[in-house]
Amino acid sequence: MSNDRISRRQFHLGVAAAAVSAVAGDRNGIWAADDAFRLNYILGSPMYGTTAMGEVLGEVRKTGAEWIDIWPRRHADHREQVEAMGHERFLELLQQHNVRLGVITRYDLGPYSLQDEMRVLKKLGGRVIVTGARNAEGKTLRDQVKAFVASLAPHVAVAEELGVAIGIENHANSLIHTPDSIRYFAEFAKPPHLGIALAPYHLPQEEETIARVIKDLGPALVFFQAWQHGMGSMTKLPKEQELLQMPGRGPLDFTPLLAALKQIGYRGFTEIFMHPVPRGIPILETTEAVTAEINRARDYLERCLNRA
Repeated sequence: MSNDRISRRQFHLGVAAAAVSAVAGDRNGIWAADDAFRLNYILGSPMYGTTAMGEVLGEVRKTGAEWIDIWPRRHADHREQVEAMGHERFLELLQQHNVRLGVITRYDLGPYSLQDEMRVLKKLGGRVIVTGARNAEGKTLRDQVKAFVASLAPHVAVAEELGVAIGIENHANSLIHTPDSIRYFAEFAKPPHLGIALAPYHLPQEEETIARVIKDLGPALVFFQAWQHGMGSMTKLPKEQELLQMPGRGPLDFTPLLAALKQIGYRGFTEIFMHPVPRGIPILETTEAVTAEINRARDYLERCLNRA
């Protein structure tokens, strides 16, 4: 990306960031420009496996969050639980626990089957739907990313109509997974209704590289997972090694990442996250232990933020 391009993005950063915060901001929908920077935590339902929705919602506020991100099988079954209980009952549970739906994650649907789910997201008060990329034709990586973004136009139009955002994760082995592909995506994306759901797990585990990606994304960053690679999540490991994906356990220093988020004025959700092996089980044996581990990671992130 040229220096001129970066300069133009920085010039427009304040205006675009305000628009993004209207989609994925705090309890008032938007933060004033002079508010102190903070992380807007959201709880990922897969951290609790297939624990009953009511029990998971009861943990949200305990983790310093007020939002929930619900996933379907194979990582959890909370999206299926919502359909089984009915939307009205789910809204009652949210109100009962003083929690709001922020995100629905639907990798299973892919980027071209989201329109009905975005309408459910809107109905339930959500802000962002997260999914993965698909391949596209083109002579160069930049051409392929441009073609993929163009193919999303009708879906982005629906997101704009509903006032929600589509977040494309930089998933390993997908079109959008390298720093360059993420930068190209930011070049062609149209915030606040289309952007990147950034998972540092899938990037080179180099703090400055990830921080640079965050700065280059600017307003095209619509979701951030506080998640590192550690020793991976594809094979069964002793629990202490599996937990190295969590902030403050593995070697990745999140301070430069949070400094970059602060620099771009990021107002979206931050999700403390990891994958257990096998998928679909809680990251630890009890609900209380899962919540305690998330809070340990949150304490670490807050210390990093104080240094940022």
